[in-house]
Amino acid sequence: MGETNTSAELVLGTAQLGMPYGAANRTGQPSEQEAKLILRSAVNAGVRWIDTAAAYGSSEQRIGAALPGSLRVRTATKLSPLDDIDERTTPGEIRWAVRDSVRRSCTRLKVDRLEVLMLHRAAHLTAFDGAIWHAVKAFRDEGAIYDLGVSVYAPEEALQAIADRDVRHIQLPFNALDWRWRESGVIEALAKRPNVTVHARSALLQGLLAAGPDAHWPDLEGVDASEMHARLVRTARDLGRDSIADLCLAYVRAQSWIDGVVVGMESLQQLALNLALFKRPPLTQDEVAAVDASLPRATERLLNPALWAKAA
Repeated sequence: MGETNTSAELVLGTAQLGMPYGAANRTGQPSEQEAKLILRSAVNAGVRWIDTAAAYGSSEQRIGAALPGSLRVRTATKLSPLDDIDERTTPGEIRWAVRDSVRRSCTRLKVDRLEVLMLHRAAHLTAFDGAIWHAVKAFRDEGAIYDLGVSVYAPEEALQAIADRDVRHIQLPFNALDWRWRESGVIEALAKRPNVTVHARSALLQGLLAAGPDAHWPDLEGVDASEMHARLVRTARDLGRDSIADLCLAYVRAQSWIDGVVVGMESLQQLALNLALFKRPPLTQDEVAAVDASLPRATERLLNPALWAKAA
């Protein structure tokens, strides 16, 4: 096979800008001024997408302060997790909670309409007899939201989202160790929905894949951190990549079914490095196959950070 025809673009992840976040984060949350510089520098460098969420601390507010009403970048945010809603909550109360989340996001981002609003939890597609999803769609129909989407963690959630014609945006975790999406039929299902934009997060598994041999990996049976690092180093060298980060990002960027790669960063130095990496060519399909042959298939417990603490 020859070169890939397309390459997924860089999506600026902003969880780190709103709160301390990430297994490999060593610098903590940047100052408000540095966050503003990161955001403006990214847009000036051609970044066209920003990813955020109501639950990401001060992330939305910092985006709004740095880029109020900017037409040069599209922002995808996520509905509040709605942790206070339970079986006793009335449909009217659910609608009010959704409206409040949408209104607050618009205020913080300093926009009149949300470009993309994703459900933070895929279960909210059907929870409470669909009341949350019905409310979100109603606000889209009123003009408060342009496109709707879902943030998913597992293939079964992705398949459910793809089957809903109102879903136009999906965010999912994907990296070079993750075979779940191809084996579950998600990629084939997406091929039938060409109007769905797919953004992949966790290309570096919260930074662990590129963090070095001494990184603190989850205490999971069958995970040999030093062996994993050695394989990644060897594969990157064999394919002529600059680093493990370069290898892992080039792998995800080479997937024709992925439109953007969400990469979080908490410093201007990291932004500059990532911009440079995204200017490099993605892997060819032959190189993707070589990576698949050289790296192990990770378990669900490793691929889902939400399970790390439970496994400790």
